[in-house]
Amino acid sequence: MATQVTATANAQRSASFLQIAIALQTLTIFLQAVSAGLLLTSSYGETLHSVGARVMYGASMLYVLAAVLAWKPGGGSPRPVWHASGFLVLASVQVLLGIAHVPSVHLPLGVLMFGLSVLALARR
Repeated sequence: MATQVTATANAQRSASFLQIAIALQTLTIFLQAVSAGLLLTSSYGETLHSVGARVMYGASMLYVLAAVLAWKPGGGSPRPVWHASGFLVLASVQVLLGIAHVPSVHLPLGVLMFGLSVLALARR
């Protein structure tokens, strides 16, 4: 009985960590949109956007970690792992496009990523 209660508590904790990771990712993507606007209007916008890109990428990696922790020990569905991994691939492409200065793809991909992140957050 105690094992079942502990397993349930661990699963709930993993799910909460997953939800926090998705919320953090969504917030960092939103802040990237704000810093992109500052990029066009102020001298410090480029620095802010560059730092934000690193934070957003870290948040995407945290999402993958949270998804694995919610899946493997908790025995949950592997679907969040696939979603998080796909999102990390999109984030990698986004960073590469930003470095290459390809705004015609970088901006729409950013909007898509924000929408997908909000959708993932709403599903949890």
